[in-house]
Amino acid sequence: MDECIFCRIADGRIPAGKVLENDQFVAFRDVNPKAPQHILVIPREHLVSIDDLSAWQHCEGHAFLQFIAEVAREVGVAETGYRVITNIGHDGAQEVQHMHFHLLGGEYLGDLR
Repeated sequence: MDECIFCRIADGRIPAGKVLENDQFVAFRDVNPKAPQHILVIPREHLVSIDDLSAWQHCEGHAFLQFIAEVAREVGVAETGYRVITNIGHDGAQEVQHMHFHLLGGEYLGDLR
């Protein structure tokens, strides 16, 4: 997926404020943060959204969730709390067609309404 900006970030062709990475996943700072800590967490493998998770084996989803929790610890929000959000499709306001989760924290985020 040469045209996918998140694939290019994951493989290092576009510099990003990477927070944490391993062989399967990458976490980097959002360029338009909505909270003091706003990290995007992506798989290296190009999947459009969680609707494509059938391509993963059972353990990969678990590993992804563990990685998100590790990112929260890395940026210092695990103790106080954080929010994890993913947007899917047009009506869900998904801007980049590569599965990604927003990890937001560092302040009280208020109630969702």
